[in-house]
Amino acid sequence: MEASFAGRFAGLTPLLRPRSVAVLGASADRLRIGGRPIAYMLDRGFGGAILPVNPNRSEIQGLRCYASLVELPERPDVAIVAVAAERAVAAVEELAAAGVRGAIVLTAGFAETGAEGAAAQTRMREVARASGMRLLGPNCLGLFNAPIGYFPIFSASFEGGWPLPGRIGIASQSGAFGTHLFVVARDRGIGTPVCITTGNEADVTIADAIGWMAQDEGIDVIAAYAEGFRDGDVLRAALAAAKEARKPVVMMKVGRSALGQAAASSHTAAIAADDRVAEAVLAEYGVARAASTEELLDIAYLATRRLYPAASTLGVLTVSGGGGVLIADAAEANGIAMPPMPAAAQARLRALIPFCAPANPVDCTAQVFNDLATVGTFLEETVAGGYTTLLIFFSQVGGAPSIAPRLHDHLAALRARHPDVLMVLSILAPSPLVAQYEALGYAVFADPTRAVVAIGAVGRIGAAFAAPPPAPAPALPAFALPAEHLSEPAAKQLLRRVGIAVSAEEVCQTEAQAEAAARQIGWPVVMKIVSPDIAHKSEIGGVVTGITSPGDVVRTHALLLERAAARAPHARIDGILVARHHSGVELIMGLARDPVFGPVAMVGAGGIFAEIMDDVALRSCPFGADTAQAMIRSLRCFALLNGARGRERADLGALAMMLARLSALGAAAGPRLLAVDLNPVIASADEAVAVDAVIVLRE
Repeated sequence: MEASFAGRFAGLTPLLRPRSVAVLGASADRLRIGGRPIAYMLDRGFGGAILPVNPNRSEIQGLRCYASLVELPERPDVAIVAVAAERAVAAVEELAAAGVRGAIVLTAGFAETGAEGAAAQTRMREVARASGMRLLGPNCLGLFNAPIGYFPIFSASFEGGWPLPGRIGIASQSGAFGTHLFVVARDRGIGTPVCITTGNEADVTIADAIGWMAQDEGIDVIAAYAEGFRDGDVLRAALAAAKEARKPVVMMKVGRSALGQAAASSHTAAIAADDRVAEAVLAEYGVARAASTEELLDIAYLATRRLYPAASTLGVLTVSGGGGVLIADAAEANGIAMPPMPAAAQARLRALIPFCAPANPVDCTAQVFNDLATVGTFLEETVAGGYTTLLIFFSQVGGAPSIAPRLHDHLAALRARHPDVLMVLSILAPSPLVAQYEALGYAVFADPTRAVVAIGAVGRIGAAFAAPPPAPAPALPAFALPAEHLSEPAAKQLLRRVGIAVSAEEVCQTEAQAEAAARQIGWPVVMKIVSPDIAHKSEIGGVVTGITSPGDVVRTHALLLERAAARAPHARIDGILVARHHSGVELIMGLARDPVFGPVAMVGAGGIFAEIMDDVALRSCPFGADTAQAMIRSLRCFALLNGARGRERADLGALAMMLARLSALGAAAGPRLLAVDLNPVIASADEAVAVDAVIVLRE
């Protein structure tokens, strides 16, 4: 991680771990916005100075109150701003002038209210940045750092209980949802000692919160809720820091929006809506994306075991055949391998209980609980199968008072002998017994399907942690973007310059030129309208394939001009393109410029139905051929490229290098390059070639 980003994240420490806190707009009422933070910090024993500021009082909640910031006996590390919106900007200006290092602006009424509020928020941000002060909010609920009794937050959620000790940090753009996560976690017995809610994000973003937690020794797992991202570079740096520290990030990312009108004519832009781009970036750094609060906390809870199998395999020991089938179905749906037990181990288990099912899932049947020594044997044999993860489904039997004490001893011995295996219990048991199993190192789930979903996510996290550094993007020769929009031939000329194979072709003005070009290129040929104003020629009948004779060339030349005149009467026509016909599997490759993450490359099933097929893989630019090949292999249509039903295998190396060069073009071209469509790219055993190309430039 670059030093600038490390310093940026460390700059949140005055906000998260201050020695003194001023409260502007302090209230004696413990239930008001300006009163709750004081009450909470007093109740939880915050060790630093709490400095209420209110010109109308001399004492608040047993503390001396000061009339203004200048009367404070010391300069606070951080100030909570709980004054009215019309006073908040001036308050931030005073804090900046006093050299305060952090401000938590609880006040609402800024960018969320319209243009006037947005202008005030911009002023607030400018003041903070000019002074080097970090600013959380405005319109935020606040944060807490429970181990030090620090609660600059006005949520009522603590009326039901305080955060439990633990190693999961919460970062949330939504204050209400951030504390919702905390409450659900608390009620499940999951510890979340730190929670940061970012509100309007005038300065501090969710990426900053993730970056700070990546550096904090008290946090092992980061649970995040995001509605959108403001700065792709900061987010990448934060996720890279978390990955480098082997701290899983589990995220609920909600909300969708279009890439923007400038690239609306691009197939790629239509396919790569920004939520997909965010998904690709999150996956690049091993972020586990959760669909619900329950799933988010399940994954985060399992990740606190700090065992992340890189090549995850699942062994299942079950007391129920039906439970084993349920687990096997869930494992397949979540891409988790369940290899069978070794034959010798299966034979040994059948010798113990002839009617058991020892393959995997290993169904030991209820018979084992007649002799708990047999349970120990089944446990040990299943682990010895070589699985990275063991899921034990004992349902209510695992919590039965007549069985649990002796079962506990077997499970303790197993855990001690195999500390590197991720072990999960699915049992129904009272909370004290669950806590005992957790103390041994087991994760405990009532629902085995939820356990499997979490196991799958932790396995993907482990694979991301273990992945070698990707190969660099290929180097490109020098090139320059033209000043004006590119026709198809001009677009192909630029692509050819950077090493992307395009079809042999010639632009012709007359029927005779077209006939001569076809003879030189070789039959069959394709003929197309050439116009900078027609992005998708097939939609107006501007492409004719399978032309095999001079007479066909003459007739097609006239037909294409007639169609252009009738269906695109205002389009400029630069001629008729005659190109070699290529056969093979049709793909689409492209670039789109995301407003947050910059250039993004895409590959997918191609042709005129590319958007309907919706079979794509995306990655932010640039990347190397190894990443490009992994993207291609992830497509549903990959079987067509890999020799399905007797087809020749496509040249995957050529395809991957084309995609990697396209990604390098996206990174090198700068912001004027809005989009590139190569549709179709024809993949065959001998070549990968773009037969159509559109390049969209910013005016």
